[in-house]
Amino acid sequence: MYDSIVKNISYSGDDEQVLSILYERITGIFPEAVVRMPGAGSNRRYYRLSGVFDVVGVSSEDLSENNTFIYLAKDFYAKGLPVPKVLASSDSGAHYLVEDLGDVSLFDYIYRGRERGEWNDEIIDMLKKTIAALTDFQWCGIAGLDINRLPVPQMDYVSVTWDLNYFKYCFLLPSGVKYNETLLEKQFDRLATALLEVKSDVFMYRDFQSRNVMIKDGTPWFIDFQGGRRGPCYYDVASFLWQAKASYPDRLREELITAYLDSAKRYADIDRAEFRRHLDDFVLFRLLQVLGAYGYRGNFERKSHFVQSIPYALENIKGLVPRIESRYGYLCQLLLDVADTPRYRKVEPADRLTVKVASFGYKRHGIPSDISGNGGGFVFDCRALHNPGRYDEYKNLSGRDSEVIEFLETKSDIIAFVDEACRMVDRSVSVYRERGFTDLMVSFGCTGGQHRSVYCADRLARYIRKAYPDVRVELTHFERGIKETFNPRLPHRQ
Repeated sequence: MYDSIVKNISYSGDDEQVLSILYERITGIFPEAVVRMPGAGSNRRYYRLSGVFDVVGVSSEDLSENNTFIYLAKDFYAKGLPVPKVLASSDSGAHYLVEDLGDVSLFDYIYRGRERGEWNDEIIDMLKKTIAALTDFQWCGIAGLDINRLPVPQMDYVSVTWDLNYFKYCFLLPSGVKYNETLLEKQFDRLATALLEVKSDVFMYRDFQSRNVMIKDGTPWFIDFQGGRRGPCYYDVASFLWQAKASYPDRLREELITAYLDSAKRYADIDRAEFRRHLDDFVLFRLLQVLGAYGYRGNFERKSHFVQSIPYALENIKGLVPRIESRYGYLCQLLLDVADTPRYRKVEPADRLTVKVASFGYKRHGIPSDISGNGGGFVFDCRALHNPGRYDEYKNLSGRDSEVIEFLETKSDIIAFVDEACRMVDRSVSVYRERGFTDLMVSFGCTGGQHRSVYCADRLARYIRKAYPDVRVELTHFERGIKETFNPRLPHRQ
């Protein structure tokens, strides 16, 4: 590897220009190619620069995050921890270059296990290497580290309650599940007390999960540790083993906990029974934190990867509940209620086209997210149609009641509106079937998601079922809490 030192420059230009100049400063020539890499969960932009050797360029307007990463990466690298070497940074702090660790993440490496349940010895060995290396980061990483240079120096009551409120406002509130504020806050206070009563003396990586581990030459390397702080050792174990889409079976989790504790013996005397007793509190806390992040990134920023992860995180919650409900009964019940809503039920892969038809209220949940990850589809705004909800006699009825149906069909233009929607959707359904696509989402929204949108969604669902008997139709009325599935009506085989 080219042995360069960090060089600082001041330059104003687009990402490729600034990163190319940084590359030229450490190699003597400009890169042969600068290629944008696929984005991850953050708003950072990544580029691969090729030439004398390959490096990864990073661009982000979050200067505090950039400075924290560079500080930690240099410190960890000097301690011999497996992190990418920082090669150059700009004076502004908005751009920097790091060693290229390749394209294979641990998440990719364990594909056969998480997707097919094939947890072979090779995969398990790599997972054990990874969780054993965590102890090096936790105990060596904290040694001599100036935690006051970190945006959040340590896990404390303020940071814990921030994460709990992140869950409440970015996930629980948008879910539509009703909750008692007082009871919920009492549960939060109990959880915070349990978390903060344990020793807080290691570097807490915070986002220690398989997407932040790269596999290079058969060895795990580590990235995205800039959210770290001083904290308890339990959090990172919970973060790694209960990652939503990693899908580790319980027996494997136990193996990996043992591997972690065996490795930690080099640094601390940990009582194994006590470790397991405290771990569940941190698993709950971590799952609440990631649900808050999924809610914000998925529901507000409309990033499908996060929305797809929600049902998996809720499945982890279901497995955890029997072990914690005696202490967090009210919170557990809320989480189970959320898991049972149509919005967050796990979607299984389809072998034929499924058309997801939905009604929603703009004032409540807003436009539904497409958890298939395909995006696109149609959203029809019904609010220009005459609203029966303005009249007292219809307020407690829905678009499925005969009185409301008669009102809409005689006192609004809803029939013409739905006919036009059907024609538009019909063209897509026809093409999707021919091309072997598996998902199409069509949503109708009105003010409250009760009258006009419900009527339109029902009409379109009936139309698709009649016109395309081989298509699966999922009909969801989000504000009414109704989900109906109509499987394909295939020809009878003799």
